[in-house]
Amino acid sequence: MGLKQNLHNLKEKYKGTKMAPAFNAIHTFLYLPNETTHGGTHIKAADDLKRTMNIVIMALIPCLIFGMFNAGYQHYLAAGELERATSFFSGEFWNMNNFFIGLKKVLPLVIVSYLVGLVVEFIFAVIKGHEVEEGYLVTGMLVPLIVPVDTPLWMLAVAVVFGVVIGKEVFGGTGMNILNPALTVRAFLFFAYPTWMSGDKVWVHDAVNRVGQPDAISGETMLGSLAQNLEPKYSVWEQFMGFIPGSVGETSTLLILLGGLFLVFAKIGSWRIMVSAIIGALVMGLMFNQVVEFGWITSGSKFYGLMTVDFWQHLLIGGLAFGIVYMATDPVTGSQTNKGKWIYGFLIGFFSVMIRVFNPAYPEGVMLAILLMNVFAPTIDHYVVQGNVKRRLKRLKVKTA
Repeated sequence: MGLKQNLHNLKEKYKGTKMAPAFNAIHTFLYLPNETTHGGTHIKAADDLKRTMNIVIMALIPCLIFGMFNAGYQHYLAAGELERATSFFSGEFWNMNNFFIGLKKVLPLVIVSYLVGLVVEFIFAVIKGHEVEEGYLVTGMLVPLIVPVDTPLWMLAVAVVFGVVIGKEVFGGTGMNILNPALTVRAFLFFAYPTWMSGDKVWVHDAVNRVGQPDAISGETMLGSLAQNLEPKYSVWEQFMGFIPGSVGETSTLLILLGGLFLVFAKIGSWRIMVSAIIGALVMGLMFNQVVEFGWITSGSKFYGLMTVDFWQHLLIGGLAFGIVYMATDPVTGSQTNKGKWIYGFLIGFFSVMIRVFNPAYPEGVMLAILLMNVFAPTIDHYVVQGNVKRRLKRLKVKTA
């Protein structure tokens, strides 16, 4: 009670001052708010923004823990100090040595992401005089899950500042942004520091430090190998379970699938966007398979490798599944109408595979596809609404005729 009373006293002391949002945010984060609406009709429900964000974080925790184990597993596996895991519950993977490597590398990414992002949020709340919003709770968890494990902390800090300021605050804060802040961070890292975001060394811990050594680690991802038309080093089972190199939380399609079902069950994520994005990716992948089957492209083409990938396999490699479940379904930056969600999701999946194939230098397209559709989401909704209005006006004319 002492801490709560002290925070309450500080909250009252700074009430009406510029520092009020900062103390209100700390008090609300630690304790349930005791404020109620004093007048007017309002919705009575148990859910609020903080509860919604906490549910999404719960869906991300399995990916985070798996990513920690996978960071150590990939390190020891690539160095030849570990045998390949033979089942999802294999001791080679769920080894505490693997976890400690991942904990040492991933936990600082999480801390820097939250610390820097929340400091920026607090500064803007104090300057603008509004309450600190809970929107960054999910963004802070997403950011470390979509970057390579050895991303320098200073680099991540710079990117987070850019993502929060340019991706959200310039638009007015939580609920007003048109771009997904976490993907804005990822895009900044990719364009500002491309050598740290692509290649065959950045995905496995300590691989960069071993370049040129006889036992140098090669951490080529599935996408990287296929883009170079190389024979895949990992089985379909390993791809589905997530025992492959990649960004921290994006490798396990199994856990992403379970997280997606949890979000749909909790009525947080849109199943329409998820399903339509999967359909879009499958359609684009199938089209590329047909191009290869009809012999319209030769094996000497730089696009040939990824075009030959079975259309369904695109969902198992890279960050496509993670992007569809946790990024495309962002309720702020996505389409709001039901028909718009089908169009929005389909185009994300369609463009993700298209960009992935036609950009072999960086064979991943989901980031750019989602950011592109973030920009066009309001336009999609506009034409959906206008179409509904025109149909209703047409029915009205028929009735009055």
